[in-house]
Amino acid sequence: MAVNRDPVLKRCRSLQIDPSHMGIYKESKRKPKQSFRKMSEYGLQLREKQRAKFIYGVQEKQFRNTFEKAEKKKGITGENLLVMLEERLDNVVYRMGLAMTRREARQLVVHSHFTVNGKKVNIPSYQVKPGDVIKVKAKSQSSPKFKEIKEMQVGVPGWLSVDREKLEGTVMADPTREQIDTPIEVRLIVELYSK
Repeated sequence: MAVNRDPVLKRCRSLQIDPSHMGIYKESKRKPKQSFRKMSEYGLQLREKQRAKFIYGVQEKQFRNTFEKAEKKKGITGENLLVMLEERLDNVVYRMGLAMTRREARQLVVHSHFTVNGKKVNIPSYQVKPGDVIKVKAKSQSSPKFKEIKEMQVGVPGWLSVDREKLEGTVMADPTREQIDTPIEVRLIVELYSK
């Protein structure tokens, strides 16, 4: 399984992403280098795709497959893509505040700390649906990590509901474009793949 081991702050700087979108609340001391060359249209589209891949922690092949599935769905392809990325299990765990970052959420999912509707799921790309209940396994709830997470106060998007005492959450509905705060111009990604 391919793993992205890029230094997060360095990558955020190069892609011009605020580190808070990655769940990291510290600033890089270095300033991005000023480039006076105008970026080409292709360069803008490629950077936008790289931003989306980096924020959601997805590799190229998986991202391409998600895009193809989004294309086949009814509705606007770009919005479908964002909704599908948001409904990945690792992202939902992060959005519920059951992990500090998406990378940590991915690791916790792979290590089988969560159940979906009472069944163990250890696939980060698992697509959740409205009505799914995501819960920390009873065996894992006593670990210091989840005790620490229970104490945290986290803003939860409107399409999710979370019970911090029970360490569980429910997917209330599919997220809308307005509820997704990720700074991605999906139009550019659609243009890139439709060439």
